[in-house]
Amino acid sequence: MSRCAGSRPTASTSCNSTRSSGDGALEAVVAAQRAGKIRYVGFTGHKSPAIHLRMLDTARANGFTFDAVQMPLNVMDAHYDSFATHVVPVLVEQDIGVLGMKPMGDPFVLVSGAVTAVECLHYAMNLPTSVVITGCDSLPVLEQALQAARSFRPLSEATVAALLERTAHAGRDGKYELYKTTHHFDGTYQNPQWLG
Repeated sequence: MSRCAGSRPTASTSCNSTRSSGDGALEAVVAAQRAGKIRYVGFTGHKSPAIHLRMLDTARANGFTFDAVQMPLNVMDAHYDSFATHVVPVLVEQDIGVLGMKPMGDPFVLVSGAVTAVECLHYAMNLPTSVVITGCDSLPVLEQALQAARSFRPLSEATVAALLERTAHAGRDGKYELYKTTHHFDGTYQNPQWLG
């Protein structure tokens, strides 16, 4: 368990620890939630929608439903191993909060030159998300995010289609989603001792 920004208690667990053995991480998280030590339980990941779906299936098989799930949601995701296509509909169906992160791909989507930062934010905000999480590492970036939020209106189907058409070539092989296609962001790959 950890404390997130604003000291709101949260917890997450790994796929292997959701197996119900009576004394695993899932049981500890549920006990902490029942005791009022944490409010919401969720998980996050970058690598593959298949991992998210396995987490959801494993939890459900053990009689557990997550409150929220975080994943990268951006215009490039739509073209390669898509969280928006495979995971988001399951979350919406199960009434689980959708936390969209990496709307600009950390910032590799912008490096593609296919879209602007505001277009990235508007696209992610147009998905059925509970919240879109964007990194704000400077005052200009914060102001950009605020401007995107203030100017957002639901995108028309034609606008979404145009954005996806402009990003189709760049997004087809995951080149701008390094968290999916490389080990650059894999903490456990770079620290195998964490796996025991």
